[in-house]
Amino acid sequence: MHRYFTDQRHEALRHRVRDFAEREVRPRIAEMEANRSVCHDLSRLIARQGWIGATVHRAYGGMGAGHVAKTLIIEELSRVSAAMGAMVQASQLGVAKIVHFGTEEQKKTWLPAIASGDCLPTIAVTEPQSGGHVLGMSSTAVRDGDDYVLNGRKIYVGNSHVGDLHGVVVRTGEGSKGLSAFLVESDTPGFRVGEQQPAMGLHGFSFGELFFDNCRVPAANLLGREGDGLSVAYSSSVLYGRPNLTAVSLGIHQAVLDETTRFCTERQRYGKPLADLGNIKLKLGRIQSRLLLARLSAYHAVHLLDQGLPCDAELMNAKLVNVESALESARDAMDIHAACGLFTDRPVERFLRDAHHIFAPAGTSDIQLLRLGELALGRAQGDWSSRLADLLRLEPSEWPEEDEVPNEAPADPPVTVRAEGTTPTVPGQRTGPAHRPSWLARPR
Repeated sequence: MHRYFTDQRHEALRHRVRDFAEREVRPRIAEMEANRSVCHDLSRLIARQGWIGATVHRAYGGMGAGHVAKTLIIEELSRVSAAMGAMVQASQLGVAKIVHFGTEEQKKTWLPAIASGDCLPTIAVTEPQSGGHVLGMSSTAVRDGDDYVLNGRKIYVGNSHVGDLHGVVVRTGEGSKGLSAFLVESDTPGFRVGEQQPAMGLHGFSFGELFFDNCRVPAANLLGREGDGLSVAYSSSVLYGRPNLTAVSLGIHQAVLDETTRFCTERQRYGKPLADLGNIKLKLGRIQSRLLLARLSAYHAVHLLDQGLPCDAELMNAKLVNVESALESARDAMDIHAACGLFTDRPVERFLRDAHHIFAPAGTSDIQLLRLGELALGRAQGDWSSRLADLLRLEPSEWPEEDEVPNEAPADPPVTVRAEGTTPTVPGQRTGPAHRPSWLARPR
């Protein structure tokens, strides 16, 4: 069904990502699950494929491939490992703030490094006492000459422990116009990352705490103008966060169907495959039906995004439908597996745990329903897809023509991985922007 929204280039890209995920990611899942720690080297290896730059214009070294391409990249990675799909979606979420609000100098400095995989960006908004209430944040930035001095704490930051460039929204004044956003490099004095706390799922992915203690940031690192912080946070969440998380849910959902049909075909009951039982077929039918609807809503929403058409409602609905349906299908899969699903030798319990992690970010299901209700009543606010349409629209000239896209994935260059937590080195890899930030120059 999704082929209505994709062409040969999309499908060639899908095959490349799928091949990579099976070859490089799947063999590491057992280790990630056992260690429950951040998988630094694999995160870097994935970044080196150039996929973080899916929506970065080719003029800045990106793919210029748009949001449909971004969605299928995340989906295919998440089908194998939702943790690594989440890593990519969090990095691509970090791209949004620079694409939407960055100056030309900021774009020239950071986007090529992000697109090449030399830089993993994040966005940090949530705080312990305010949660999803963005205006309730208390972290501050105070102007001091040519710098701003940041103080405060952020939580649930995707890619916290692998990020190189953090987009931080803090308070510079009162009210809704008192929030501003800054780019903070990971080696800035006064900045530190909290200890990684293992969570229920997404093992291998980091979403932790960032601390700012008199952290001095150049005024040139301000995104947009003072007071644009709320717009940075909301536009990133609506236009990137929701579709990205939708794609993670979609990948999990596909994995649920694949694994459950395999189990039902191989498992015997009453001298025949479990799949021959009527009640099992009904459950499989429900999973299949949900997946078809979820996929349609996901790709329809990002197709509109690539066209520069209003689609805030479709993005909200896609996140709602995909998260809820993936959870329901994972529960059905657990029912079918029964006691077999409780043990870690089968991945179905991982799918359920991972699916729960996608529920809250970028708004819970209740938040999506609340916003959709406001839309029905004619009280919708924001309309970010219209306000930023010129930055979202995929121009035909941006993405390579079909004959420029290889039908098969090229051989990956050899990767030398140093100690865990350091960057894989790839011979001949682009080294990023001409004006290299300090962390790019130091050993990693």
